[in-house]
Amino acid sequence: MKKHVIVIHGPNINLTGEREASVYGQESFESINREILEYAASLGYQCETYQSNIEGELINKIHEARHQFEGIVLNAGAYTHYSYAIRDAIAAVHIPCIEVHFSNVFSREEFRSKSVIAPVCAGSISGFGKHSYMLALAGLQHLM
Repeated sequence: MKKHVIVIHGPNINLTGEREASVYGQESFESINREILEYAASLGYQCETYQSNIEGELINKIHEARHQFEGIVLNAGAYTHYSYAIRDAIAAVHIPCIEVHFSNVFSREEFRSKSVIAPVCAGSISGFGKHSYMLALAGLQHLM
């Protein structure tokens, strides 16, 4: 039986390939999502992707995940650094969640080095560009 996983992209991730290419790369958001889905399928997952710029919609999707998915990969974008509401949603659903970031958040602005969601995630992966997502998907195999 295939495991169901969801990759949730937070604010501004939809502009990947257009914004700050030196940080986030030049590949389009759509292309990255296709690669995520292909890689997930190669691991035997049934995978869905979701993106929102709105905190409440991300929280609703995390809540919905508890009935539909065995694992979450989450790039919460800037919400990583201050959204206690997203942190609490992750803690409430009781399914493994891996935090990801394109960039090495520890080599950027000081505020980016603090994650309020990391303590409730199974792990955190940053600095590998789009491959951060693939590493997280591989890591979920050991958690579900």
